[in-house]
Amino acid sequence: MYFLRFLFRRKNGESCGRQLRRMASKQAVPRHHQNNVSSTKKLVFIITCAGLLGAALIADVLWTSSSSLSSSYFSIASTWAIGRTKLLVIPDSSTHNATQVDEKEIDSRSFLPGTYFDLPAPDLEWEEMPSAPVPRLDGAAIQIKNIFYVFAGYGNINYVHSHVDMFNFSDNTWIGKFDMPKEMGHSHLGVASDGRYIYVVSGQYGPQCRGPTARTFVLDTVTKKWNSMPPLPTPRYAPATQLWRGRLHVMGGSKENRHTPGLEHWSIAVKDGKALEKKWRSEVPIPRGGPHRACVVANDKLFVIGGQEGDFMAKPGSPIFKCSRRHEVVYGDVYMLDDEMKWKTLTPMPKPDSHIECAWVIDNNSVIITGGTTEKHPITKRMILVGEVFRFDLDSLTWSVIGKLPYRIKTTLAGFWDGYLYFTSGQRDRGPDNPQPREVVGDMWRTKLKI
Repeated sequence: MYFLRFLFRRKNGESCGRQLRRMASKQAVPRHHQNNVSSTKKLVFIITCAGLLGAALIADVLWTSSSSLSSSYFSIASTWAIGRTKLLVIPDSSTHNATQVDEKEIDSRSFLPGTYFDLPAPDLEWEEMPSAPVPRLDGAAIQIKNIFYVFAGYGNINYVHSHVDMFNFSDNTWIGKFDMPKEMGHSHLGVASDGRYIYVVSGQYGPQCRGPTARTFVLDTVTKKWNSMPPLPTPRYAPATQLWRGRLHVMGGSKENRHTPGLEHWSIAVKDGKALEKKWRSEVPIPRGGPHRACVVANDKLFVIGGQEGDFMAKPGSPIFKCSRRHEVVYGDVYMLDDEMKWKTLTPMPKPDSHIECAWVIDNNSVIITGGTTEKHPITKRMILVGEVFRFDLDSLTWSVIGKLPYRIKTTLAGFWDGYLYFTSGQRDRGPDNPQPREVVGDMWRTKLKI
């Protein structure tokens, strides 16, 4: 307002207001010795000063209001920008690789669609197959020759399955089901097979966000009979599990509260569906803990791929263990164990990926991974599903993106038969332009792989 006060100063330093008061104090009667021109000038001067004074008052009110609004705006803007310094993995169409962009730069944009996280990938020709008998989320699967065994999983957040469905790849039909042991976990299982026996380790018992169990079982796929094995030293939720060199290895996962990453690595000697030892043996801890990882044995090496730290937890005091969101960090780290029995860090995935424990197959000396979840949207904090098919070349130990799924989806259950890549079940996206999770499905699809 100082510039407006300056506007009201006359050249001789006298303000308009002071002149008005001085003139008003004088007798306002006609003076015959003054001519009409002088009277007119005074009247114009008075009106002009009054007008400028009124304009100054209005401008002062508007300036004060504007300052208040500006302060509010900058307060909101600074709140949106707080604490965003980590890097995001972003697709770069010019290189077909992931690039890193600072989130501060992203926040300055007016809109960031979820499709921003999709990587460039060729289209694949997908054929829809018979759907699974029930929809599944966080189930498990093992393929033995032409039979696909699909275990447990959520039907919805309040209901879990307690049976195994079977699919025959030879004639593409679902051929029956059988029950699981009552004491076995219902989701987030660790599974591995030697070609006849399927080992099922730990997992979550019950719906919502109940805790994990330490129980371990083995299924004879010929007789369809179950037997128990020594329990894990402590319960684990979605641990990485695989058979390697005559031992059943279990590592990582989440601890009993579902959220804290576990680093422990145990193994037990097994043969023909039986444990050869009474207790699990401690092994070299995995460098990074957490659930929802692919665990693969190939070329006599053990690989652990992707995963996350943190997960939903039961709401404190909830009688039904209602799920409550917690902070999660999804990563694309890849680790390998070989003859030296030391973890080696390999080239990470093209983008962070989790919920892929049974989403992989091996073909042509390559690990193929379908779907999953990646980092949350940096602004909305919503979960983002993955719609790419990744290939890990076991010769060069490098990654590539080889195709797109029919839609983005997590916790797929993948199989491979006669040159076809199959996947079924999981939780799919809300549409082509919305990668957030929505419907739990039992759909099955296949595509001819050409690697």
